[in-house]
Amino acid sequence: MTSTVPALGTRTAEGSALQAVLLDMDGTLVDTEGFWWDVEQEVFASLGHTLDDSWRHVVVGGPMTRSAGFLIEATGADITLAELSVLLNDGFEQRIDRDLPLMPGAARLLAELSAHEIPTALVSASHRRIIDRVLTSLGPHHFALTVAGDEVPRTKPHPDPYLAAAAGLGADPDRCAVVEDTATGVAAAESAGCHVVAVPSVAPITPAARRTVVASLEEVDLTFLRGLMTRMR
Repeated sequence: MTSTVPALGTRTAEGSALQAVLLDMDGTLVDTEGFWWDVEQEVFASLGHTLDDSWRHVVVGGPMTRSAGFLIEATGADITLAELSVLLNDGFEQRIDRDLPLMPGAARLLAELSAHEIPTALVSASHRRIIDRVLTSLGPHHFALTVAGDEVPRTKPHPDPYLAAAAGLGADPDRCAVVEDTATGVAAAESAGCHVVAVPSVAPITPAARRTVVASLEEVDLTFLRGLMTRMR
């Protein structure tokens, strides 16, 4: 977990009740959920197995241990979880080195949060090696803190990553807005007690208490995020 927490005086802006914004990475800020599935298909093809497309909804948004473990069990592939994790991370790094598209509205939202000095964290189930590679495109200066899936005792769908991010920023989870794209990430954020904006990438997500669903990050700005603190109480 890396952190450059802003000074106490910048932790709220203009009297807002919003204390921090916590952002997922894959499928939320960068258009990479499809990359992971492509790499998984390629790796298992090299092992002599074809992945069923219906499994994509099972593995999306989850930690490497869960998604890779499921695929090993489902295919019966002769490979260990540790070996498969290396192959998947290697394949993903090669893929994003070729192309790393940002989701619509991501660059604008990050710039707005930075301009208003809103403490912002990147919270991902991806491993540190992947986060650090993606940060070069997103701009590490946009984030006071980053939390990787291999740096917490339990990653998404458990609340640990979001609790760690809120604590690292000195924020109350109830005063944090989380932006996520999968049901797994939404479950983690809600279990942590945060307000959630869901921007579904692969599978649908339904609205619920303390959860707003939007079609794109282009619908999300600082005014919208501040409004969550009063709209969803």
